[in-house]
Amino acid sequence: MAAELDRAALEGFPLPPLAGGDKNDRGRLLVIAGSRGLPGAALLCALAAMRAGTGKLKIATAASIAPQVGVAMPESRTIGLAESADDGFAMSALDELLELASMVDAVVAGPGIAESAVCAPLAGALLKSSAACALDAGMLRALPGLEADSKAEAKMPLLLPHAGELAALLCCEQESVEEDPAGCARKCAARYNAITVAKGAASHIAHPDGRVWTYGGGGPGLGVSGSGDVLAGIVGGLLARGADPLAAMLWGVWLHGEAGRALAKRVGPLGFLAREIPAEIPALLAHASFE
Repeated sequence: MAAELDRAALEGFPLPPLAGGDKNDRGRLLVIAGSRGLPGAALLCALAAMRAGTGKLKIATAASIAPQVGVAMPESRTIGLAESADDGFAMSALDELLELASMVDAVVAGPGIAESAVCAPLAGALLKSSAACALDAGMLRALPGLEADSKAEAKMPLLLPHAGELAALLCCEQESVEEDPAGCARKCAARYNAITVAKGAASHIAHPDGRVWTYGGGGPGLGVSGSGDVLAGIVGGLLARGADPLAAMLWGVWLHGEAGRALAKRVGPLGFLAREIPAEIPALLAHASFE
C-alpha cells in the first residue's frame, strides 16, 4: 500500500537547517551531464540544483559544449572532458571524473549523457565513492550488471528512471512497468538497494525496505522535454546540502510537482518550459520543514 506524498507527509522528513553565508556550508555538487546533442540537459540540471540551495557547483560535460554551458551557467565551474566517437565520454575521461567526484558532497550523473563504454565503470565507481549519488538517464542502463556492487555499499543511491529506463533496470518489458509502476519501483529499489522513483503522470517513490509513496502529479505541463533533468537537479541539490537520501527524493519529487502546479495556475496547464520550473523552487522551499 502506497502512502500519499503531500506536504503533511513531508513533515516526517525534515531538510537540513539553513546554513550561513559561506557557499561551502551549503554543500558541493558535481553534475555529470550533457553531450553534443543534448547540451541543455546539463544546464537545466545545474540550474535546478542551485535553485534548491546548493552552495558550490561543478559541471563535468563534453568538451565540445563546455564553453557554451559555462557561459550559460556562470555560477558553476565547468570542466570539458574528452568525447568518444559515439558522443559519450571517452574512457580517458574516467579518471578525471572520479577525481572530481572525490571532492564533492554529492553527484548527479546522467542527464543528457550519451550511452558509451564509460558509463558502466563510472556508475560502479560512483556507487563506491564517498559522495551521495543520484543517477539518471544515460547512467541507468549501465546498472543491470552492477546489482551486486550496489547492494554491497552502505549508502543508497537514488535512481530516477522513466518507464523505459525502469524496464531496462528490471530486464522486463515497458508494458509491465506501465501496468504496475509502483510495484516495479519497489522491485527496483530492492534489487539495487536504491531509493527509486518511477516517473510519470503520477510518481511512485520506493525505499528498499518496501515503503512506497505516491505523488499525484503537478499536472500535464510537467510532461515536457527537460523536466526530468530539472527533477534530477533538485534532488542532487538537496543531497549536496546534506539531506538524507530519502528526504532528498521525497522533497525533490514534491517540489518539482508543486512547481509545475504553480506554473499551471500562472501560465496555463500546458506550454510552460522546463527552464521555468527551477525559479519556483525557492518560494516552495521557504515553507519547508528543517531539522
